[in-house]
Amino acid sequence: MIYSGPREPRSLPEYDVPLVWVTLILLGFGLVMVYSASIAIAEADRHTGHQATYFLVRDGVFIGVSVLLSLFLFQIPMRVWQRLAPYLFILGVALLVVVLIPGIGREVNGSRRWLSLFVINLQPSEFMKLFAVMYAADYTVRKAAHMDSFSKAFLPMLVVMLVTGGLLLREPDFGAFAVIISIAMSILFLGGLSWKQFAGLIVLLLVGFLFLIWTSPYRMQRVIGFMDPWADPFGKGYQLSHALIAFGRGEWWGVGLGRSVEKLFYLPEAHTDFLLAVIAEELGFAGVCAVIGLFAWLVARAFAIARQANGLERPFAALVAHGIGVWLGVQAIINMGVNMGMLPTKGLTLPLLSFGGSGAAANCAAIALLLRVDWENRQLTKGYAA
Repeated sequence: MIYSGPREPRSLPEYDVPLVWVTLILLGFGLVMVYSASIAIAEADRHTGHQATYFLVRDGVFIGVSVLLSLFLFQIPMRVWQRLAPYLFILGVALLVVVLIPGIGREVNGSRRWLSLFVINLQPSEFMKLFAVMYAADYTVRKAAHMDSFSKAFLPMLVVMLVTGGLLLREPDFGAFAVIISIAMSILFLGGLSWKQFAGLIVLLLVGFLFLIWTSPYRMQRVIGFMDPWADPFGKGYQLSHALIAFGRGEWWGVGLGRSVEKLFYLPEAHTDFLLAVIAEELGFAGVCAVIGLFAWLVARAFAIARQANGLERPFAALVAHGIGVWLGVQAIINMGVNMGMLPTKGLTLPLLSFGGSGAAANCAAIALLLRVDWENRQLTKGYAA
């Protein structure tokens, strides 16, 4: 054996290849399941021209445009995102106001959440989640020296979140409100908010959530239906009861791809909010575990990227990565909890999987920022300027 000298250290890849592949797997799997869940609806609806591939084509276009958008957003340095953060948040608040104006905001099933842009419908609350991540991260960095102060750090953010939450609840979009509050709380806590203020905020939020449920008849009905869906399976418990039937029919390995019965006009919103129930029915416990595993890996990877950024003394980038991990994780948990009957019904989609143009664009943009944080980490580790 001839000694050829010491081996050169293995070079670090330019970007996070596993993160890209997991994202593409989720997007591709979501496209397949959206098609499977929507065939019957598309064929029966005259608005779709009775075309079985209507939602498949649209979802494919949404994903394609979202991936191209993410490639563009990846090129923007994090220092630029930090400068833009307050302005993007103001833009998001303005859109939340505009969507509430009669004649401008589009109302569907009693909720006014969409802006009609002729070809597509824009849902501002989806992009507001991303804007909230960046704004909370920038705010926390700017207020780092005053995070123990109630008046200088906690109170201003509380007022901003209350205004944002009030606009979301006017739509109403309680699910988006819960996600954005989770994002803001986690970033403030990671940024150094005192334990006393954080505990007080949790108590205040719990009281606020109970008050919102108690004073809203439709939210109260959802809670009642969640507690015992079989008491009124054709009324308040209709969606949940059919979601649970789908889970039960799937058993361990599912009934087979495309063979769901619940998607045949029994389970409402099968290709959006209740896509996981169709996955459970067609691919069984194994399919659901695979989805949970992919999201767990994605969230864990976001937190790992955040820790590395924090170790490189990049507080804004670290908090953005943490915020994205919390956002995708909390939204996935809420959607899965609703599908499994563990949480009251909420209008939240499953990130990267469910049908929806605004959701796909916002989720892909978040992954682009996560990849950018990781790329800049790698550049600094190699000794280059990010």
